[in-house]
Amino acid sequence: MFTGIVTDLGEIRSLERRGDTRARIATGYDTGTIEIGASIACDGVCLTVVALGPDWFEVDYSAETLSKTNLGHWTPGKRVNLERALKVGDELGGHIVSGHVDGVAEVVAVEEEGDSTRVTFRAPEGLAKFIAPKGSVALNGTSLTVNDVAGRDFGVNFIPHTKEVTTWGEVAPGDAVNLEIDTLARYVARLAEAG
Repeated sequence: MFTGIVTDLGEIRSLERRGDTRARIATGYDTGTIEIGASIACDGVCLTVVALGPDWFEVDYSAETLSKTNLGHWTPGKRVNLERALKVGDELGGHIVSGHVDGVAEVVAVEEEGDSTRVTFRAPEGLAKFIAPKGSVALNGTSLTVNDVAGRDFGVNFIPHTKEVTTWGEVAPGDAVNLEIDTLARYVARLAEAG
């Protein structure tokens, strides 16, 4: 489990495509405190650490992960949002995030509003019903509040701090973004369907 509060900006150092894909990710984390088998959210995708070095860790991901996320867009040099798994007693600053991406949203507009940046996203058809104004979403692993919703499109504002400590300062129209809907929204919708 995660909170959607990004705690490091990693960088893809290398990708090795074989049966699955192995990514080496540079990190500022103290890798001496990371265990093989640990979970780290990488752009919101919960991935398992399979190898470690002094300033990097490696993860493997499968074709299934590629089909549900934006990891197919990873290239060496790309920066990614990182968050280590929660420990008992950690602060819950965002919202409960599983790291199980539901689908890929598209950035359709980016506009400056004062010091903030307003970004409009288009959700996949089947996920739009789970997104509500003032509700939570995780986008590329970042816990965010939805400002407004119009059909499949929804807007989020990024304050300067968020743009500085995450990859959101680099956002552009056309970007593919990992979307995880709020777990509570999923259960409320399921209960409403059951009537």
